[in-house]
Amino acid sequence: MKRFFASRWGPITAGAVIGILAPLLVYFGNPKNMGVCVACFERDIAGALGLHRNAVVQHIRPEIIGFVLGALIAALLFREFRPRGGSAPLARFLLGIFAMIGALVFLGCPWRALLRLAGGDLNALLGLAGLVVGIGGGVLLLRNGFTLGKAHPAPAVMGWLMPAAMVGLLLLAVLQPVFGEGLALFQSEKGPGSLYAPLLIALGAGLVIGFLAQRTRFCTMGAVRDVLLMGDTHLLGGIGALLVVAFLTNLVLGAATGTPYVNFSFTGQPVAHSNHLWNFGGMVLAGLAFALAGGCPGRQLFMSGEGDGDAAVFVTGMVVGAGLAHNLNLAGAADTITEGLVKVGGPSVYGQIAVGVGLIFCLVLGLTARLRTKEVAK
Repeated sequence: MKRFFASRWGPITAGAVIGILAPLLVYFGNPKNMGVCVACFERDIAGALGLHRNAVVQHIRPEIIGFVLGALIAALLFREFRPRGGSAPLARFLLGIFAMIGALVFLGCPWRALLRLAGGDLNALLGLAGLVVGIGGGVLLLRNGFTLGKAHPAPAVMGWLMPAAMVGLLLLAVLQPVFGEGLALFQSEKGPGSLYAPLLIALGAGLVIGFLAQRTRFCTMGAVRDVLLMGDTHLLGGIGALLVVAFLTNLVLGAATGTPYVNFSFTGQPVAHSNHLWNFGGMVLAGLAFALAGGCPGRQLFMSGEGDGDAAVFVTGMVVGAGLAHNLNLAGAADTITEGLVKVGGPSVYGQIAVGVGLIFCLVLGLTARLRTKEVAK
């Protein structure tokens, strides 16, 4: 079993499973082309908790809970639960904020970019190109000596904090307490936040994905980084499997239901915009932040489930970043169609400025957070 997960077939299997489960989650109620999106789902959770008040994106997404707890189960079973942390927490927190801003300018994480493309959304090509450019920039900084330092072993309780927080979120999702008039929990009555799969189905899918991804080290950012940095294609097969299997599953579901799950176009795509410059630019920022932090948003969740406090800090930064993105009008707006005319969406001026600030922050951090050879040896 261990050898299979560590082999080239491990990431391919994880990618294929995500490629099947994501369209099925759409079939069971999730928004189209958003069966699984870490950035979007963390944004919805932030909204449900009142960190932002955008009424159309507020819902506790059980998939996120499942990712962490599934990774925890895998780490415990295979004795890989290792509490650790202390590696530049503030820098990681800020990277998480800017990674989320970039992703929400594009309107999706790397997984959703692949799922959007599998559903025919050609705008995803610009997002994926930006992701590769951003990760490529991160690779250059890594070659130039960038480091956030080493994590150190931590008391066991530190490794349990993120899983415990997920259990708390699960209790909130099940019990749906009312904390007072006009107070959280918030739940969208329209828009993407109002579309969701049943709790047990969403949680089950998250647990399966979390388990497999922890075992196989599935990571979209890592796949691109390893190819650019070392010419290693071990993780790349997982990305290809996700894309191909999701496309085929969409075709099957479309044929079975009589409702198209694939529509090749730039316009008219669900929860997407066709502003090519900012589809590209948003994901350049996200890809660069992922590379500097050491993992895509999914991988950060899985690592937090196996006790990595630094990954938990990054995840927390992304949730806070989602709140800031909507409270400060930084997130991209979807295209709208009125009387047959398409109004192209994208980020506001504030969102464009935020992307620029994020890129400057990442570049300054990447160029200055370096250790000399002697310091590395120590």
